[in-house]
Amino acid sequence: MAIGDKGGDAVRVKPKEKFDFFHDERVRSFFYQLLTAAFVGWFVWYLISNTAQNLEARGMNTGFGFLNVAAGFDTDFKLIAYEPGVGTYGRIFLIGALNTLYVSFLAIIASTILGFTIGVLRLSSNWLVSKVALAYVEIFRNTPLLIQIIFWYIGVFSLLPRVKNSMDLSGGAEVLLLNNRGLYTAWPVPGDLLWMTGATFIIAAIGVFVFRRWAQKRQDATGQIIPTFLPSVAMLIILPGIVYFITGTPLTWDIPKLEGFNFVGGASLPPAFLALLVALTIYHAAFLAETVRAGILSVSGGQHDAAKAIGLQKNRVMSLVIIPQAMPAIVPPMISLWMNTVKNSSLAIAIGYSDVVSLFMQTALNQAGYAIEMVGMTMAFYMFISLTISFFLNIYNKRVQLVER
Repeated sequence: MAIGDKGGDAVRVKPKEKFDFFHDERVRSFFYQLLTAAFVGWFVWYLISNTAQNLEARGMNTGFGFLNVAAGFDTDFKLIAYEPGVGTYGRIFLIGALNTLYVSFLAIIASTILGFTIGVLRLSSNWLVSKVALAYVEIFRNTPLLIQIIFWYIGVFSLLPRVKNSMDLSGGAEVLLLNNRGLYTAWPVPGDLLWMTGATFIIAAIGVFVFRRWAQKRQDATGQIIPTFLPSVAMLIILPGIVYFITGTPLTWDIPKLEGFNFVGGASLPPAFLALLVALTIYHAAFLAETVRAGILSVSGGQHDAAKAIGLQKNRVMSLVIIPQAMPAIVPPMISLWMNTVKNSSLAIAIGYSDVVSLFMQTALNQAGYAIEMVGMTMAFYMFISLTISFFLNIYNKRVQLVER
């Protein structure tokens, strides 16, 4: 009879487990991770302390005090005020970071729109359209980005007409001019009451959001499709427009005028910025187009047939049925693509655009030294931007993922 037998019912006693310190699951979940973290921390401390000792032995200064030292050079493109000899190296870093974010943001928006368009056209039933889209993808995707940047800078924008023969892209209004020195455009000068128009636009945007949510819920509940595009556009234009005219049109324009050998007034973008923006857009759009095409093809063909069977028009089938189901396959590669757009903007150093690498890690470093600090700050900047993009897009990715039952 087994131990603990009462009334003929045997009670099995679980044998006592032998504790093994090095193989116990509870130990592995804590001790080994702590050991790894300690090793990594020691390795980082060793690198920092060893580098500091070597720099001190060679009489080289260290630290970040140089950020408060006045920089003695100027830049041809900046989004914030800066004066040579007064502005600091810290402000130079900020100028370079803003220039990088500016061109990267525009390139991300433009490449996303262009990439989705080309990706859909790749699947067009029109033979010519699909082949032209295929040629676009194969040509620009298989050409190095650096070569494309140099091509647009030297082979296109540097060969534009001179200032006196500028191309008027505004159809004779002379408010958007393009020449070999860049793009010149009129710049708005806000008046005192313009804030009221802006506030009205924000209120209208909130109204559009609420209206579209209501229309979507109504469609889900009754199946009735309520047009939202035209009412939304009317709300965003008419309401702010009424306030704008009531307040006396509190907005004037600073128009560029030719004085001497260049234009004065307005706003301008240098050729290096334009070449970089075009190259980044075209190059990354080619990759995104293939991602979009693959995502669309991952959706079952029966979804398209079912959508047509219930009477949806062809364009609404793509926007309401196919694309939403393709997004789970599109978003993960798009995260990497957006991050690569920001990082690849550093190739601007080849054409002299004042991004954070060219302005801070090259020009400022040659004047002030502090190579380790400047390189480290530049690396931290790109890492922070990449992690930020990844964080927000991963949140969106979780929202569009399909939940299987």
